[in-house]
Amino acid sequence: MEAEANCTYMVRNQTEKSTKEAAKAVDTAGTAAILDRAAERCPFCGSGDFVKRGLRRNKHQAVQLYLCRARACGKTFTSRAVKGKHAPFIAVLDAISYRNLGYSFEQIPKILEAKRGVSPTPETISSWYEEYKPLCRFERMLPYALTLLHAWREEARRRKRDERVDMVEVTTLAHRQLYRFRYHRPKLVLQLEEYRNRSFGRLMEYLDAVSAETPHQYFADGERMSEVRTKFDKAGMIVKGKENFATRLAAFVLQGVPDNKQRHEEIQRFMIANDSVTVATEVPVYIRREDITHLENTLRFKVLDDDGLIMLKRKKRPEAFPKILTGHIDFVQVRNGIVHIMDYKPNAAKEVPIEQLTWYALALSRLTGLRLFEFKCAWFDDKHYFEFYPLHVVKKLQRKRRKRVSYKDGTEGFIPIENKVVIV
Repeated sequence: MEAEANCTYMVRNQTEKSTKEAAKAVDTAGTAAILDRAAERCPFCGSGDFVKRGLRRNKHQAVQLYLCRARACGKTFTSRAVKGKHAPFIAVLDAISYRNLGYSFEQIPKILEAKRGVSPTPETISSWYEEYKPLCRFERMLPYALTLLHAWREEARRRKRDERVDMVEVTTLAHRQLYRFRYHRPKLVLQLEEYRNRSFGRLMEYLDAVSAETPHQYFADGERMSEVRTKFDKAGMIVKGKENFATRLAAFVLQGVPDNKQRHEEIQRFMIANDSVTVATEVPVYIRREDITHLENTLRFKVLDDDGLIMLKRKKRPEAFPKILTGHIDFVQVRNGIVHIMDYKPNAAKEVPIEQLTWYALALSRLTGLRLFEFKCAWFDDKHYFEFYPLHVVKKLQRKRRKRVSYKDGTEGFIPIENKVVIV
């Protein structure tokens, strides 16, 4: 019965297929489809005053042209930052990803032909791969990952196990809605070999067990962490804003994703296959009422208000903490001796999901046994990246001296003691 229940809750996927096949290079009418995102501003002058100016067509796609209406500019442009590609850009992304998933340059054209309707030559795919190596840093780790993968496959064959060992394990979780859990085990093994990451073995133990041991009934009955409306005390904490590889990869991928509903999916697929630090996506986590009691009474964290009540979305008044809170972490990264919990937000500059990310960190800390000190939380889009330490949210230190910080505008000041979000 338990095995049948697990099969009901999740379906294992052995190949990296997108949830929709709408982004075909050629539509059913035989005309080239527009596969790029709409332009937001002129790349030459930055003006938002522009109009559409016809299409530029080739065999596989049509590229939308725009005319800038600014008097000082008047140039024609497209929404692409990447130029000179005859294949749809989504096919370029797929080709790079399949190479880093372990497929050869000779195998990839057949896959793209079946999936996207285009069949570039192995030499073309190799040139794409070389061009974007500086952005897709997993290429440095690929030979070592392939060695690990080969050893695991030989071990499975020796033990006569009827299982497929892929570079990225993909499992669909039916938790009220479908979540695509992806786990890059070879990448995590290689990251754990670094001295600074040596203590994160329990994270790997938890991720190894997600596909087989996740208590799916919790996610059917529990409240969602993203629906918590009770605010944490922001005094004594800072949020650091910057740009990094996450923003650059998001900007790179979004050029080939015209459907906004597919942004999360495509960014997750590309980052877990091609960057050097993303080890899992859509990671299921949960935290129970007794966990909160331990955090408050033993670790002296300030998690709930003095009355112990919590406000949830669609509720008219605060109520007692539920038996369980559940959530799914968009990205889990391991880098520089820290486990990074990241959430993609399309308008990151206007979002402040500190509560949601802090709950994720508290839950993953309890499930893995890692200290909250070893976690960082962040939210990002293609332009902005904001990060903070969740420990600073729930643990307030009584400092005799206030710490000085430098703000983005170049000014300096102290960490505020009032309850507000400060971005530096």
